[in-house]
Amino acid sequence: MNHFMLPLSDNGGSWGGNGDDVLSTATRYGNYAMEHMINEILKHGGQKRNLEAKVFGGGRIMKDLSDVGAKNIRFVEEYLKTEDIPILSDDVGDIHPRKVVYFPRTGRALVKRIQHMHNDTLICRESAYKEELAHQPVQGDIELF
Repeated sequence: MNHFMLPLSDNGGSWGGNGDDVLSTATRYGNYAMEHMINEILKHGGQKRNLEAKVFGGGRIMKDLSDVGAKNIRFVEEYLKTEDIPILSDDVGDIHPRKVVYFPRTGRALVKRIQHMHNDTLICRESAYKEELAHQPVQGDIELF
């Protein structure tokens, strides 16, 4: 399962790191997160021809920010098409955050759209995370295939 905040890193892939942190800051970007996840699956015996995807998210939950969710949706759909990985199901876009529960043994995913937020906790967390990302260097160890 991947969760990324931004579709692409703008540093052109020239980054370093020791690779000790599997969930490194590099995986905050879709292009690195997808490569990382697929490579880990292949490293553990998975076969690319057996990969399938379920895609959730990309909601524009913060009106005053750019629509990064739409960019993430476009990115992941194009990425999966290029890699010839079929999308079995999706629930993307709109304005609602989602809660996703995934059962890896069966591949079943449950998605709940959160219709009403009674406080601004989620928006505060997403805003703080976005600000934190802007000040952290991209680092990690990803092997591109």
